[in-house]
Amino acid sequence: MIAALQKQPNGTIQLTVTIPFSVVRKTWDGVIEETAKNIEVAGFRKGKAPKHLVEEKLDKTKIREAVLKKLLPQYYIEAIKEQNVNPIMSPKIHVKELKDPSLNDKDWQFTALTCEAPTVNLNNYKDKIKSLTAKSKIVIPGKPFGSAQDKPEVKFEDIVKALLDSVTANISSILIDNETDRLLSQTLEDIKKLGLSLDQYLKSTGKNPEILRTEYRKKAENDIKLELTLQKIAEDEKIVVEDKEINEAIKAGKSEDETKNLENNKYLLASILRQQKTLDFLKNL
Repeated sequence: MIAALQKQPNGTIQLTVTIPFSVVRKTWDGVIEETAKNIEVAGFRKGKAPKHLVEEKLDKTKIREAVLKKLLPQYYIEAIKEQNVNPIMSPKIHVKELKDPSLNDKDWQFTALTCEAPTVNLNNYKDKIKSLTAKSKIVIPGKPFGSAQDKPEVKFEDIVKALLDSVTANISSILIDNETDRLLSQTLEDIKKLGLSLDQYLKSTGKNPEILRTEYRKKAENDIKLELTLQKIAEDEKIVVEDKEINEAIKAGKSEDETKNLENNKYLLASILRQQKTLDFLKNL
């Protein structure tokens, strides 16, 4: 295998991977042999027809798809190990023209576009947050500290805004695009549930598809930046979630179905609880 790596400053990775002809041919023949067991050719018992007659009856596109299904995951994993990269999302695969290995001896080649985790610089985020929380800690003479009127509430959305304004992160465009697509897909599902078409929704909001995507792309970028930032802060401040906290959250489920769902998604639940604890940490700075 030959793997070439192109890496951008924002973590975007493009791998160009070459699969040797010998491997392609062996896999191709194996797929044909397996498929031939269920092919009937006049004058021969099922599965006993000569290979060239079987190939004439096979859909080459489906054979090619089956070969790719076997080889792409294997060679992609080998390539990221060989190049010592750590992708954080599934790759976007582009397969170049694939020659029929029964007609020529050309290697197969594909490119995989993915990205590594962005580097997050927290800068002076604590100073920014403390400028918000300082008012809630002012003691007014003659009044007991801690009374509601003495502690203006610090809203989480204000903390999040201050955090995003102070932190920098160079995020890969394909990661943002991937999250934008997910958000838009979810919105389309919600619109359908309301019995509306996309055109009806856009008309009611006074937007067009380009404006909608621009807005969602900005939201996607902020969501990713916030998630990465909270992870970085939690790591730096040693903020962890104990098993006891996870179990308590599961028990607090409002229904049997919700409890079961939480039980089956403990990793996600732990991540959400850690984010909440990190936001609480920020609120108390």
